Amino acid sequence: MPYGETGEPKPAQPAQGNPVVLAFRALREGARVRDFWLLAATYFVCGASTNGLIGTHLIPACIDHGFTEVTGAALLATMGVFNFIGTTSSGWLADKFDNRLLLFIYFGLRGLSLLYLPFSFVDFYTMTLFAMFYGLDWFATVSPTVRLITNAVGREQAGMVYGWVFTAHQLGGASAAFFAGLMRVEFGDYMQAFMLSGTLCLLAAVAALFIGRGRSAPEQAAPAAAAA
Repeated sequence: MPYGETGEPKPAQPAQGNPVVLAFRALREGARVRDFWLLAATYFVCGASTNGLIGTHLIPACIDHGFTEVTGAALLATMGVFNFIGTTSSGWLADKFDNRLLLFIYFGLRGLSLLYLPFSFVDFYTMTLFAMFYGLDWFATVSPTVRLITNAVGREQAGMVYGWVFTAHQLGGASAAFFAGLMRVEFGDYMQAFMLSGTLCLLAAVAALFIGRGRSAPEQAAPAAAAA
């Protein structure tokens, strides 16, 4: 039973009908809710600033500044360790605090770290500082996002609607992977790509504060939904 609920657990009702039809019906219903578009936009930025930019281009950026591929890979591994800490903690925090505020903090810190990144290629220690700071919220946005989607569309539709929001995440990743490489070719380095991504993260942080506005009594989703 979801953490915090009392009484008898409610049996899960399996979805009935064609799965493709159900998926697009969930998209149609989710698209009518303003929060869907805000969450999709912030998740687009999330994908652009993680998989698309850092996951794809951090090692080439290290090579551009005279470091080896192994050094870049070590930084990614360091991010993975701190990502484990940050993501696990985020699940707990999503049950305790305003999820909009959590997204504001996560995107804000990520934006600041990306703005710092071009100036961290001084030595391995300053780059490690970036990896630790950035890694803490690599996937930390997942739990608050799932929770806010559940609040917006209800528990029954949350899974499918999250799938569509995650599609925006993947589109953001693909876009950043392409355009960051294009900027590298055009300008000779990744400075513009890192600065643009950092700025988008700061804008996403502000956008997160508007999620749920206008609803007189937002539904409080069960905390377990954040771990779905």
